Amino acid sequence: MLDKIERRFRHFRDKLESRVPAAPDLSGHAAVLLALTEEPDPEVILTLRSAHLSTHSGEVSLPGGRWETGDASLLHTALRETEEEIGLPAEAVRVLGPLWPRSTRWNVHVTPWLGVVSPDVALVPNPGELDAIFRVPLSFFLEDPRIRTDQITIDERAIYLPAYQFQEYEIWGFTAGILTEFLVKILDADISHRNDVPLRALN
Repeated sequence: MLDKIERRFRHFRDKLESRVPAAPDLSGHAAVLLALTEEPDPEVILTLRSAHLSTHSGEVSLPGGRWETGDASLLHTALRETEEEIGLPAEAVRVLGPLWPRSTRWNVHVTPWLGVVSPDVALVPNPGELDAIFRVPLSFFLEDPRIRTDQITIDERAIYLPAYQFQEYEIWGFTAGILTEFLVKILDADISHRNDVPLRALN
């Protein structure tokens, strides 16, 4: 599957790279890493944010965070934050390039980066930020076993996002949006609106 992902991604890469905001001032921007393990059924590396955090506590997310003034680029931000959060060194990531940028409801502009890592890489959660690190096969999301659809409003526009339950983890919101867009645009996944699951409207 990784071969297909890399082939399809090459068609988008130049255009996506041209859209990545550049330093020196990237305040209001953030970056995350969508890391796939290099194996026949790649897995996505996800994190569970600590319950004691003041924002997004107890939520599933991709590793990453806000741009800081010492970061040379948003790629640097994604790799720095990933190493701080899960102990994954930048040199252990084969970066393919940026994905489609997204804005949060709180007007933070996030650039996801697509990378490939060894399935044997050792990961350790930062106890000050995370309660867990876990992996989900891409095939799980391709089957679209959603438990509900969430409706959120950004810039007065309704956006519908699937929500998933994987083991004890609920994957929803912004993280589900990044994963869904990647799967639909790169792998032609059929993840569309469904009427057979509950709809939850979020403010």
